[in-house]
Amino acid sequence: MRILVIEDEAQLAGHIARALLRRGHLVTTQHDGAEGLKAALGEPPDLIVLDLNLPGLDGLSVLARLRQVNGSTRVLILTARGEVGHRVKGLQAGGDDYLAKPFAMDELIARVEALGRRVSTPNAADLLKVADLQLDVHHRRVTRAGRVIALSPREFDVLQVLMQEPGRPFSRTELCERVWQRDHEYDTRTVEIFIARLRKKVDAGFTPALILTFRGVGYAVCASS
Repeated sequence: MRILVIEDEAQLAGHIARALLRRGHLVTTQHDGAEGLKAALGEPPDLIVLDLNLPGLDGLSVLARLRQVNGSTRVLILTARGEVGHRVKGLQAGGDDYLAKPFAMDELIARVEALGRRVSTPNAADLLKVADLQLDVHHRRVTRAGRVIALSPREFDVLQVLMQEPGRPFSRTELCERVWQRDHEYDTRTVEIFIARLRKKVDAGFTPALILTFRGVGYAVCASS
């Protein structure tokens, strides 16, 4: 993958870049938010490792501006441990995953490479349909009532899992395992944020709502309740 690391701590950015280079990725680094955004928009990478505490332009602003024009680049957010509010805002702004500092480099590599993999199941249909909602697995394209819906990579992954088994509620734990590949970590808030993001894009302005909550069970995509 082509990876852009935007991290103001030059030493840490260097450690991350070297670790990813050893895994065969192409890596560039930026230490300033404004320059990082310029690099991300000039030649969009496959994935960005983005620190939120940046000089020049903070990470949340970088992410918001990036998502205005680019929904396909995956973004791993770096936050200081305990900054739950920043992490939540980052995910709401369009981040795909997060990692709290300090972190083990092996975990960062695992998160990056998990983001680089697309969610799929054996013999998955190329075109998934629920009512007037269609998801093209091969081209990673979503439409509803013929209107194209722009989704971030992780939003697409969550929707794909739900649409592969219409009507079946998926628990938050199962979605974490299937989408974020975290079998050791259960993050309720992250799943809720992505469901909320999907509802704004998939259900807002359409009838009926297709993304449903089954209280105490989980979430499902189905044509009716």
